[in-house]
Amino acid sequence: MLNEANTRKQLIDRSLESIGWKDEYLNCEYTFTDGKKTPGGGKGQQCSVDYLLQYNNTNVGLIEAKREGLPITEGLQQAQDYGNKLGVRFVYSTNGHGIFEYDMESDTGKEIDSYPTPEELYQRVQGNNPQKVKMLKEPLVQEGSMIPRYYQKLAVQRAIGAIADGKNRVLLTLATGTGKTFIAYQIVRKLLNLKWRVDGKEQQPKVLFLADRNILVDQAINTFNNIERQIVKVDGKEIRKRNGVVPSAANVYFAIYQAITGGANNDEILEYYKQYPKDFFDIIIIDECHRGSANDEGSWRRVLDHFEDAVHLGLTATPKREDNVDTYNYFGKPVYEYSLKEGINDGFLTPYKVKRVRTNLDEYVFKSGDSVKQGELEKQQYDQNEFNRTIIIPERIDKIAQSILNLINPMDKSIVFCVDQEHALR
Repeated sequence: MLNEANTRKQLIDRSLESIGWKDEYLNCEYTFTDGKKTPGGGKGQQCSVDYLLQYNNTNVGLIEAKREGLPITEGLQQAQDYGNKLGVRFVYSTNGHGIFEYDMESDTGKEIDSYPTPEELYQRVQGNNPQKVKMLKEPLVQEGSMIPRYYQKLAVQRAIGAIADGKNRVLLTLATGTGKTFIAYQIVRKLLNLKWRVDGKEQQPKVLFLADRNILVDQAINTFNNIERQIVKVDGKEIRKRNGVVPSAANVYFAIYQAITGGANNDEILEYYKQYPKDFFDIIIIDECHRGSANDEGSWRRVLDHFEDAVHLGLTATPKREDNVDTYNYFGKPVYEYSLKEGINDGFLTPYKVKRVRTNLDEYVFKSGDSVKQGELEKQQYDQNEFNRTIIIPERIDKIAQSILNLINPMDKSIVFCVDQEHALR
């Protein structure tokens, strides 16, 4: 009776090789997670699949192998779990003799006599779309520090697949810290290498990366710096130096929407984006797109409407909820989602603990000894929802700030959410 290692070597490897599964199509013992971080700097168990079947740069199947003598479905549950994570439609469980195939899409399984060939399995997964095959086949950048994680590869391929299928509104929802800008870089790099344009012509595409803060744009520029194409930041000051003329000779453009839509000269609104023809850009990437871009009244919407024929790729960390329904109505269902929970369980994000701190001032009632430093009281009693909006109590802000400092280490990366700019400054 063969153990698992010998079952794979003597039975499964030979069976796969005989029908065309070359080494380049097999990613054996593929480890794709980092292991959940544990207290004390340790790590949990990593996820590793026995065989990841890849063809034309696409995950088309996976195999979980168990030793000879065990039931052929012994590894089926594990194969299904990994199939869900890796976005694989067909998963296989085997003991080296029998083979059980499970279709994750139709939720059905059956015992089969032999594995499908690489071409057969790819056809079953992707169908017959030559343009899509070409676009998916274009490799990702995998060099130096730019090695994409498994979910980043999936996000890129799902977005590229959607574009190849003619979808012009595409949404990716991935938790903060999972590398959405890096994913955007990989997508753009693919499209540039393919000379893909939205009108079907084989020419270098024009790309616009939009954000609402300079720091996001500058971070994106740093990521895109080695793209080997001309990139430019659309900056209001630089445009004014050019007598109001926008740059137009680059391949990839970066802008905050305030710069590309705003500015005024003698009470005239300078909508710089209108200097570009409506068909100038082939793809517009909207970072943090939940922040008003899809709302009919949103500042970004004017830009999106002007370049309506371009592919609009939205990036967000915020799952669908009541206050961002406009975003999901505009872009549609995300073509790929990767949650905060998944990132933590995979070991790519650090676990967190919720520490609830309550003050003894969750409502304020004006008393005779209190004084108003500025403004006038509209009433005598205020609840917590009105703090830092209708009424400001500096001592309460100081106390909360001190509590935050007491809970974090000096070098911890932290975000503090405030009501508005004045609250943040205080």
